[in-house]
Amino acid sequence: MSATPNRDDLPFLISGGGIGGFAAALALARKNIRSHIFEQSDDFREVGAGIQLGPNVFRMFHALGITEPINEVAVFPDWIGMNDALSGETITRYPINTPAFREKFGFPYGVIYRPDLHNVLIEACKASPFVEMSLNTQVTGYEDSGDKVRISTGNGETFDGRALVGADGLWSPTRAGIVNDGAPRVSGHIAYRAVLPTNEVPDANRINEVVLWAGPRTHLVHYPLHKGEIFNLVAVFHSERYEEGWDAVGATAEMEKHFTGQHENVQNMLEKIESWRMWVLCDREPVKNWSRGNATLLGDAAHPMLQYLAQGACMAIEDGVCLAGKVAAGGNDIARAFLNYQADRYLRTARVQLTARLYGDIYHAAGPTAELRHMMLSGRSPEQSYEGVNWLYNGVDESGIQQL
Repeated sequence: MSATPNRDDLPFLISGGGIGGFAAALALARKNIRSHIFEQSDDFREVGAGIQLGPNVFRMFHALGITEPINEVAVFPDWIGMNDALSGETITRYPINTPAFREKFGFPYGVIYRPDLHNVLIEACKASPFVEMSLNTQVTGYEDSGDKVRISTGNGETFDGRALVGADGLWSPTRAGIVNDGAPRVSGHIAYRAVLPTNEVPDANRINEVVLWAGPRTHLVHYPLHKGEIFNLVAVFHSERYEEGWDAVGATAEMEKHFTGQHENVQNMLEKIESWRMWVLCDREPVKNWSRGNATLLGDAAHPMLQYLAQGACMAIEDGVCLAGKVAAGGNDIARAFLNYQADRYLRTARVQLTARLYGDIYHAAGPTAELRHMMLSGRSPEQSYEGVNWLYNGVDESGIQQL
């Protein structure tokens, strides 16, 4: 980017310094559009462990110019598989990152340590003269006067911008001013997460694969991260417990109770972890409108989804790329650009939201439902498996525009 930013132009104000917020800022910067990110915590940090990266988001990495640094810190598994958590039998398993896979989707499938992904986006934004950042600054409200937006912050300051992008997560204050649909929907599922040094992973599980153990009202996922140095573990089970946030301490005894009697390769992984972090899985009903005037939403603020398709971060990054493209094409009519952005995104993200719910039922099936799952999934060829996710992985182009 050779152009010098015009400092007389007001920036886009982005509430939230997570993956979605930085992806939007970087995408805008690639269009020579200024932005200012506001993060309420005292550091830009991501809570959590692993993220799965489908080929659709690698297409976005290419558009953002960050493929090389992502490849340096991601892991590229050889297989994806699902096992029965009780019997240990393989339900389905198919190769990824093969020539056939790349020919089908154009890009690889990876897994990444969440802080590594966040840091790549942060460093790319720091290198851009179009991105400003403020820590310890919580956006508490905004006023849209038509020609600009003014935000208020928790420390009493105000900032003016061309528009506001609410990338402030599941409990988004910005959403309350646009959609106003109350609290998120509590799914009744809880996720426990932990990481384990690779040298402590039992031999049977120390493989370069994304493995899911599907049990009655439970599942366990594990895969390598951080250049293969650690393994990501996520254990999910049904529970009525509710606690807001992403980083509460998990009660190990409660988790162990739900996995009692499962296969030794499940138990051997779980017993290695002394301390778990937990969060309650929530989503919302899909909505068609998440913009009002010069304010819009992005990522979990717009379309929070359960984790069963492993697409939450991917959808937020797609949002950022699409939003920047619409803004760049829309001239000075930001409100119209935001409407065009949501019009292009809402059906795709709604499909992911609803399909993720369905996958949760499939993963946690018991009795005849589990038997039907086995019948439906076992025996599929790699080509059949690929075709089942073609809508997802080939569903956007490099401008973030859906291709369905």
